[in-house]
Amino acid sequence: MNSILELLGEESGSLLDHQCQTIDKSRLTLPGPDFVSRVCANSDRNSRVLRSLETLFAHGRLSQTGYMSILPVDQGVEHSAGASFAVNPDYFDPENIVRLAIEGGCNAVASTVGVLGAVSRKYAHRIPFLVKLNHNELLTYPNSYDQRMFASVKRAYDLGAVAVGATIYFGSPESRRQIEEVSLAFETAHELGLACFLWCYLRNPAFKTDQDYHVSADLTGQANHLGVTLQADIIKQKQATNNGGYRAIQFGKTNDLVYEQLSSDHPIDLCRYQVANCYMGRAGLINSGGASSGNSDLAQAVRTAVINKRAGGMGLISGRKAFQRPLKEGIELLNRIQDVYLDSEITIA
Repeated sequence: MNSILELLGEESGSLLDHQCQTIDKSRLTLPGPDFVSRVCANSDRNSRVLRSLETLFAHGRLSQTGYMSILPVDQGVEHSAGASFAVNPDYFDPENIVRLAIEGGCNAVASTVGVLGAVSRKYAHRIPFLVKLNHNELLTYPNSYDQRMFASVKRAYDLGAVAVGATIYFGSPESRRQIEEVSLAFETAHELGLACFLWCYLRNPAFKTDQDYHVSADLTGQANHLGVTLQADIIKQKQATNNGGYRAIQFGKTNDLVYEQLSSDHPIDLCRYQVANCYMGRAGLINSGGASSGNSDLAQAVRTAVINKRAGGMGLISGRKAFQRPLKEGIELLNRIQDVYLDSEITIA
């Protein structure tokens, strides 16, 4: 706990002592060692999906806690290989990506069908694979910022994956096509026994006005709600840093109670509203770790993990902060994130 206090610095009291007065924790379905049996087994998921989810929860340093720490490395497509790996060329090699996830104690490694397929016979039985099905590639000019399918669910199943993931750019002109594609893919994945993760990201230039409302609690919350409607088992979302997107952009429908009673300006309350939109936690919320910014990465990652855990979230999925540094430092960063979820003194707000 002392190292966590040190990393949180002046915010330690605000983040560790805060108690939510918005949505009480008693209303949430919280993570725990029995999450699959207590929550998922009551759904329409078949026994093979339950086994896949249990496999994810049973791996790595967070095994049997109900929390997840995942290494995602699809940035070679999403941000270009050069932009992602030039600072650490070892990660042009897929094997080093998987090694970092294993040695870093992660529950799973998430990457492209190419990366995971290249080393599947050596590693698919050693760490759960999460195959990302669609991507936004940045070589087409001009960029269109559109998620397109790169892999089939059957291909992910054949290489030994236990889960698939996809991104939808909610709010974009292409989102309705993406919704249809992902809905069909997730139906197939569940039939084959694979768990489904959905990156519920917002993407529209109109969402930037006086602030960047791509990370507002109300808009990301609604994206989460659409994601669980598609039967995603786990929602990946950027942690909310502001609120009032509906009001600022002046579109769609909301309710004053969202801002007056169900959320506040406190970061834990903003994240709590994101959890609430994941069927009150019946689908787990994992927050993304964000871009690497150098020496502050470790403190930022721990801060994000504390907010997620205390809000009722299920974990963190952190990539660039881990792989854009030497292996030993990447392992340390992943372990420090996991330490937050292992620390019994960090409780639900």
